[in-house]
Amino acid sequence: MRKLQLIAAVSALLLVTLVACNGPKGEKVDATEANAVGANVGQEMMVDLTKTFVYWEGAKPTGMHNGIVNLTEGFVRVNEGALVGGEFTMDMKSIKVLDLTDEKMNKMLVDHLKSPDFFLVDSFPTAKFVITKVTPVEPASADANVTVEGNLTLRGVTKGIAFPALVTMNGAMLEAKTPQFVINRVDWGVNYGSKSVIANLKDNFINDEMGLRIELVTK
Repeated sequence: MRKLQLIAAVSALLLVTLVACNGPKGEKVDATEANAVGANVGQEMMVDLTKTFVYWEGAKPTGMHNGIVNLTEGFVRVNEGALVGGEFTMDMKSIKVLDLTDEKMNKMLVDHLKSPDFFLVDSFPTAKFVITKVTPVEPASADANVTVEGNLTLRGVTKGIAFPALVTMNGAMLEAKTPQFVINRVDWGVNYGSKSVIANLKDNFINDEMGLRIELVTK
């Protein structure tokens, strides 16, 4: 019986490790050179900061963590009922971890994420995303009806990205949400624990892939 229990425990550990090593789920998004920013067109609508969040997910061999980041300001531009642009500033000092219930462990991870190892928030207290292009998806799905292109500035580095989103108008209010998509943090110089940057980490690495998900509502 003890042998069977040991085998079950080892199998469970291997399963957790494999899941974590696979990293966050979602469409992988390639970072490119920054996109050109076009002329400002359309009606400007302010984002409701109490209902708009960026969710994140990270992984390492021993498990996964997830959390949330608040916005300090943001707006979208709408032309003839369609999203055409926007700009959002994220408060990197607001990083929260949602999955750790132990207060001490939670604080340790938050402090580490704010440190020079990761997002260096003392020097780069905000991150920014600027929409440069929005293209309808045909056929639309339950998860996405547009592809959003834009420039993500993180830790002082700006890269172009594109991701799917579901954008709807609810009366005079715009709502947008994305399925989780995955970026490579190393593209923005967040190199801590990356086995693609640091040799001989063995199992002491953190996945380069970071999952992001956005929920946005205007006022």
